[in-house]
Amino acid sequence: MTAQQTALELTQAIRKAQAAPVFDPRFASLEKSTFSQASSPTSGLTYYDLETGAKLLFPVLTPLRNSIPRVSGKGGVQAAWRAVTAINSTGLRIGVSGGNRGAVAAVTTKDYVATYKGIGIETNADFEAQFAGQNFDDIRALAAQTGLEALMIGEEAMLLGGNTSMALGVTATPTLAASASGGSLATATWSVICVALTLDGLMNSSVATGVQASISRANADSSSDVFGGGAGQKSANATVSVTGPSGSVTATVAARTGAFGYAWYWGVAGSEVLGAITTINSVVITAAATGTQTAASLPSVDWSANSLAFDGLLTQALLPGSGAMVNVQPTGVAGAGTPLTGDGAGGIVEIEAVLKANWDLYRLSPDEVWVSSQEANNISKKILAGGATGAQRFIFDTKQDAIGGGVMVTTYKNKYSLAGAKSLDIKIHPNMPAGTMLFLTRKLPYPLANVGNVIQVRTRQDYYQIEWPLRARRYEYGVYADEVLQHFFPPSMSVITNIGNG
Repeated sequence: MTAQQTALELTQAIRKAQAAPVFDPRFASLEKSTFSQASSPTSGLTYYDLETGAKLLFPVLTPLRNSIPRVSGKGGVQAAWRAVTAINSTGLRIGVSGGNRGAVAAVTTKDYVATYKGIGIETNADFEAQFAGQNFDDIRALAAQTGLEALMIGEEAMLLGGNTSMALGVTATPTLAASASGGSLATATWSVICVALTLDGLMNSSVATGVQASISRANADSSSDVFGGGAGQKSANATVSVTGPSGSVTATVAARTGAFGYAWYWGVAGSEVLGAITTINSVVITAAATGTQTAASLPSVDWSANSLAFDGLLTQALLPGSGAMVNVQPTGVAGAGTPLTGDGAGGIVEIEAVLKANWDLYRLSPDEVWVSSQEANNISKKILAGGATGAQRFIFDTKQDAIGGGVMVTTYKNKYSLAGAKSLDIKIHPNMPAGTMLFLTRKLPYPLANVGNVIQVRTRQDYYQIEWPLRARRYEYGVYADEVLQHFFPPSMSVITNIGNG
């Protein structure tokens, strides 16, 4: 029998079996070789349906960096400028007598300097990663791209709250009050220590990982840098006797200008452990601390300022002598603080005070206020709860008998403006700490002020990338810039901080 005849016979047998399926001993071995779908996507003879190109699922939210103009510097180590801040500052009357001259007006000037700082971040991709990524993604390009995006994210945080010149100093000693109820503290003498935090310190701290004081960083070129991580010097400890087993403790500390958070350590004296981080200057302690960092491990030195950063908007507003209006909310009830206050007429008392002061002192009408999600929510609630006296109008647009829920206040009417009511834009910033609001005026209403941009980033060298020479079997990249943030009129900023949630 030829091979062709054998194949024909097998084909006929298969068709016969399909038409009338009966057991045929000639196909017993084929039954044992039947393939089934694998239980795992990476086992068996299964195609791996992987889409090419990595999905970059991380936010790159840089609203200040995107909106602040960038201008080229002219060398030097710092940007310097002088400003005339007042004319006729002594208030001379302008009337003159016949044939006589008037008095000489006093002019107030001020010098400003802003030191350039280098910023940069490193990425790399080894040869094997590039080989393995063929036909999936360009690993080298991805390393360069993510480096630039990481630099921009870090730059945004520095533009908002970078701090090179405002030291927080020693955190004040907490004031404690004990209660036999409200918690699960045992009968004991409890000790509490507090550490004030800058924005950088707050952003990079957690109960689980602890507070960063002094940072010693190993760099890609084998050099190292030591700089402040945003923590002020820890306070002295305070103690209080608690009657358990349902005891609790309230702790308050004097609010520190420049602090946007407070780290709290408690336990037996000498063994206090991190248990909470708040954005107001108080806390309610109801149970043993769950962190692992001890207060004893922190140095008795102030590491709040970062010598490698430039001052951001919040720091420039809070610096002594800036002229900016700074409103620190009172301590209020421990653990709750003092929230914003509705004025009963569709407004917020604290916002009204800022807008009125800007007009009364400088004839300014702020353009925008940057807030956290907490304050955005609280502002909306306060305004919507304005009561019957609030002049509010709501327009409902229904479609197919359905109404969408949720109301968000996105602007605030500023009645202190020469041109009449002006809208103040309410904007959420990804790095703004809860309990803080920053008001900005982007355009000065002063004729011939000689100020093109009220706020600008001045660069000696804008973004640039270096692919470093090979020193191992990996491609190494660095993305850098050399810049400083200039604010030509800090009094045009205002800050409300230490705001309670509610």
